[in-house]
Amino acid sequence: MIIAKTAVAIVIKLVAVRLIIVAVVVVVVVVVVVEAAEVVVVVAVVVVVVVVVVVVVVVVVVVVVVLVVVAVV
Repeated sequence: MIIAKTAVAIVIKLVAVRLIIVAVVVVVVVVVVVEAAEVVVVVAVVVVVVVVVVVVVVVVVVVVVVLVVVAVV
C-alpha cells in the first residue's frame, strides 16, 4: 500500500506539472490567436485544448487505478 500511495503521489505531481505547462502554453496560444485571427479559430483552439485536457485526465485516472489495483493485488 505504501508503494501504491507513493506511485499515486508521483503520478499526481507529474500530471500537475504537465497541466500547468499545458495551461501556460494554451494561454500564450490563445493570446496570439486572438491577436491575429477570427473567433472561429479561437473556438476551435479552445475545443481542442479541452479535449486534450480531458483525455490526459482520463489517462491519468486509469493509470492511477491500475497502479493501486496492482499494488493491492
